[in-house]
Amino acid sequence: MNSMKKTASRFQLPGFSFKKASSCQLKAESFSGYSRGFTLLISVLVSSILLALGFAIYNIASKELTLSSSGRESQFAFYAADSGIECALYWDYQQDAFSTTSPQQPSCAGGVVDDYTPNEFDSGTGIYTTTFSFSLNGAPAAPCTDVTVTRSFQPTRTTVVAAGYNTCVTTNPRRIERAIQVRY
Repeated sequence: MNSMKKTASRFQLPGFSFKKASSCQLKAESFSGYSRGFTLLISVLVSSILLALGFAIYNIASKELTLSSSGRESQFAFYAADSGIECALYWDYQQDAFSTTSPQQPSCAGGVVDDYTPNEFDSGTGIYTTTFSFSLNGAPAAPCTDVTVTRSFQPTRTTVVAAGYNTCVTTNPRRIERAIQVRY
């Protein structure tokens, strides 16, 4: 009982003061100054932790959203390149559109191709090059493809390269390119 003092009808402990309410009950009168700031400190710490946790979850979710949209746009670019390859192969096998004597302008994705340049001959290498491009939906922001068909005759070889883009807008910073090459 060294730390507890008894005065009249009060008991005192370090940091606490009790009043005798009745013969068997003690009633807390007040807390010392050290205990009053403890609740505020705990509430600030808990709210800081919850705020940091919320920010971390938001940061992860926004990165996942960017990553998933980038994957989707990459698929659009790949499918555009695949459409370019398929169009060039169809016009070469079925219509002989890239012949050196009578080239034909192909039509792809339901319309005439853009930027059609038939059979440019490079006398140094003996290669004929045909280039064209087209948009898959006709809109400027739609996926598009650039196709290059080269033919050589020593040895006889045809190479088709199609570069697909998720958008035809060249200034778009999120423009993605995927390319496919076929040789036969």
